[in-house]
Amino acid sequence: MDFRKESDPKKIRELLDLSENHKVELRHYKNPVLVWAVSDGTAYYAIWESELLERFGLASVDGWDFEEDLLFCPDWMGDQEEEEDDDDDEDIDEEDLNLICNLKLKPDKEK
Repeated sequence: MDFRKESDPKKIRELLDLSENHKVELRHYKNPVLVWAVSDGTAYYAIWESELLERFGLASVDGWDFEEDLLFCPDWMGDQEEEEDDDDDEDIDEEDLNLICNLKLKPDKEK
């Protein structure tokens, strides 16, 4: 699982409010960092202290404290692959567009 991080307290609070996770008290952290990964529609996450995460690195994270169905998580936590797929539809090559615009249909011959 590839973990990602978010240090914006507003976004962390948004996740905790949406998932109704009252076990985490952000006031106990000096600089909280949300570390999460998404797999099969489930978000796995934990709150780390910023200094500790910087010391050991994001690559050393191999566990989580909480899991939540992705439906109860903010949109920004969604899978990056899904977001990239949405952008592919918008990238239309100019040559393809010209071919579509210049396409001429031959009129049917009368019988």
